[in-house]
Amino acid sequence: MFHKVHHIAIICSDYEKSKHFYTKILGLTILQEVYRKERQSYKLDLALNGNYCIELFSFPNPPKRISRPEACGLRHLAFEVSNLDDIINHLNSNNIHSEPIRIDEFTGKRFTFIADPDALPIEFYEM
Repeated sequence: MFHKVHHIAIICSDYEKSKHFYTKILGLTILQEVYRKERQSYKLDLALNGNYCIELFSFPNPPKRISRPEACGLRHLAFEVSNLDDIINHLNSNNIHSEPIRIDEFTGKRFTFIADPDALPIEFYEM
């Protein structure tokens, strides 16, 4: 019935800051950037390894995301990585600090979390 996840939509509060974070720090590539004047909104289509994955939106005055304590809804965005230590070092070199490394109790795999510029939790899961 389904083929794959087509994309994940994220609404940010500071477009330039989030654009920098997702492209320059996380390394996603820009497929298309559009300014929608009628909505006073940017729409940035981003790819990972050539595959479209994230739609980054800006809107005037979006409401804050409820993050903690945990609320219903999307919990986090997760990226599969080969070497968690390399990712953590890259993040640290960009002044982004991760939570302590955890071990998945079911798989034994290592993972950690950071927050994007709007406190959206992002997980890095080592395969």
